[in-house]
Amino acid sequence: MLRTIDLRGRVLSPTELLETVPRATAAREEALATAVRIVDDVAQRGEAALREQADRFDGVTDHDVRVPAVHLDEALEALDPAVRSALEQAILRVREASAAQVPPMAVTELAPGARVVQRWQPVRRVGLYVPGGKAVYPSSVVMNVVPAQVAGVSEIALASPPQREFGGRVHPVILGAAKLLGVTEVYAMGGAGAIGALAYGVLEIGLEAVDVVTGPGNNFVAAAKRAVAGRVGTDAEAGATEILIVADDTADARLVAVDLISQAEHDEQASAVLVTTSERLAAAVREEIAPRAAATRHAVRVEAALAGPQSAIVLVDDLATATAFSNAYAPEHLELHLADPRAEDFVHAGAVFVGAHSPVSLGDYLAGSNHVLPTGGQARYAAGLSAATFLRPQQVIEYDRDALAAVHDAIVTLAEAEALPAHGEAITARFAVPDAQEPGGRSRP
Repeated sequence: MLRTIDLRGRVLSPTELLETVPRATAAREEALATAVRIVDDVAQRGEAALREQADRFDGVTDHDVRVPAVHLDEALEALDPAVRSALEQAILRVREASAAQVPPMAVTELAPGARVVQRWQPVRRVGLYVPGGKAVYPSSVVMNVVPAQVAGVSEIALASPPQREFGGRVHPVILGAAKLLGVTEVYAMGGAGAIGALAYGVLEIGLEAVDVVTGPGNNFVAAAKRAVAGRVGTDAEAGATEILIVADDTADARLVAVDLISQAEHDEQASAVLVTTSERLAAAVREEIAPRAAATRHAVRVEAALAGPQSAIVLVDDLATATAFSNAYAPEHLELHLADPRAEDFVHAGAVFVGAHSPVSLGDYLAGSNHVLPTGGQARYAAGLSAATFLRPQQVIEYDRDALAAVHDAIVTLAEAEALPAHGEAITARFAVPDAQEPGGRSRP
């Protein structure tokens, strides 16, 4: 079910390691082309395009694209008490962890009368996407909404696919979670079209364009963010899920197997990768996976993900090579099942889960961390969703006359060096003695 990539006996550079990384590149390229077409259609035709897409992809017609307030009220009232309690726990934990992500204002006094203030301003309006295709994700409501609220965003619009099972409504558990968090602007629209609608706005349904779009989804949702980037801000492309487990001979094969399966159940395009120095562990994990994958509820989906080109068991000579491979892969989720984890060496990952009692499932729900994380290798340069996603650093510069005089000559020198003399003249003019003026305000010739 899981193919083997044997790197033992090979010394590979970071670039060569990157070439060995299992990725479903063809699926991502196809997703981008499709997403661009869908986004452009929504930008041009608005509500009509959204309704056609709902009919085509969700099997839904004649639904309320903008969710009426009564649907939210009914969903919260009907929310299972145990689910509500679990969501409330998640909200508290994510809110506390997100609060630590808001930088304090910093004031730098460079000299008497020379001050630069660094402050963080929230964006005004955000569009948050919550998947609803193969599974239901009220946890993603929490992971999107709470950091935006903590950052101080004043307007939040949430989108999730309409569900044929519920007469075209957004899944009631997602609606209940939204209402629990005080979100009242919700739209029944999904996939790449929803991302396009949030970015461009759809005035027929009262949807104003947003400033930032965030949220996880499949590869089409991730690709749609790329299509609208520049028009709006986006978080990292949180596409089909990835788990990479680095394990040595001390690891429990049963736990490694169940964790690989836990992420494979998301989607046929999910990536599940084990990197290990132990051939014995690799064999034991294979033995554990086969019956467990066959017996799980989403067996067909799991088996497709594990058999895909994006999943593999990678054999390496030593921990140094395993670390280098992981950093080249830059996984969304990284689990370390090692006698000596040395988490500080694993610098490229969306989130790092250390030890047998820190599975990815913990981060998906109640760790307090955010589960909206970069995929496709973007963890080399991009961060997971946080309060900082919704904040813009802004500098405020305050100099008095004496402080400006102290840097006058240096500014004029640099302006001349760059052949921009008017820049220097804008400084010099502030210290020139004004021409004497005639009564009435006219300058004398």
